[in-house]
Amino acid sequence: MAALLVTGADRRPPRPSALSASLTFGWRAMLKIKHVPEQLFDVTAFPVMMVLMYAYLFGGALAGSVSSYIQFLLPGILTMSVVMITMYTGISVNTDIEKGVFDRFRPLPIWRPAPMVGYLLGDVVRYLIASAVMLSVGMLIGYRPDGGVAGVLAGVALLMVFSFAFSWIWTMFGLLLRSEKSVMGVSMMVIFPLTFLSNVFVDPRTMPGWLQAFVNNSPMTHLATSVRELMAGGRPMADIAWTLGWSAAFVLVFGAVTMRLYNRK
Repeated sequence: MAALLVTGADRRPPRPSALSASLTFGWRAMLKIKHVPEQLFDVTAFPVMMVLMYAYLFGGALAGSVSSYIQFLLPGILTMSVVMITMYTGISVNTDIEKGVFDRFRPLPIWRPAPMVGYLLGDVVRYLIASAVMLSVGMLIGYRPDGGVAGVLAGVALLMVFSFAFSWIWTMFGLLLRSEKSVMGVSMMVIFPLTFLSNVFVDPRTMPGWLQAFVNNSPMTHLATSVRELMAGGRPMADIAWTLGWSAAFVLVFGAVTMRLYNRK
């Protein structure tokens, strides 16, 4: 018996796969929410506030009524709100670095990008919660997607793909900057112009020509148009292609920079 124990003692458990390691770190991100439920404030109260505020402030002036404006607004404000909360990924990364958590991850025999991918997978759950909350509020005040359940699911799925890819920008800043306040400040400087200079609130045709040139080629405009048309039952193939292209570019560029910084940190 002792010989068997000694023989088995030198056997190491199999190395976890890339998927298994990433899902484990994703579950870790979810456990942090369990122990600090206030983290869900930005995906519950904030989306509700955004929908109600913009619908009732601008609905009458831009479309004549809230019920008319919400058909245009909700898919756009949904994309805007979810993209805005992606910045918390970078803040979480920066916080763990400051606490020395990443120093414990580094020597583990796991797929190198697993901690970063895990953060992003955990945040996808938060994005889904925000989407569900906003769609529920929108339905209560008159939003009716002509594309039905299939159109809504397709729009949300595309939004999740883009948000996952866009979050790599903030993992880079989380590794690059020294404090979470710095990450927050830089994130705001990038997100606010990008999200507001789009077709989230109004049709770009009402804008000056020089501004239309920027807005019509913005990744946010392609995303908002794709989600809006999918939920309305359309098939905006050109905008979907642009959105997927932007997503791939974000992962290739910022994912590579993130891993380079992570390996050198």
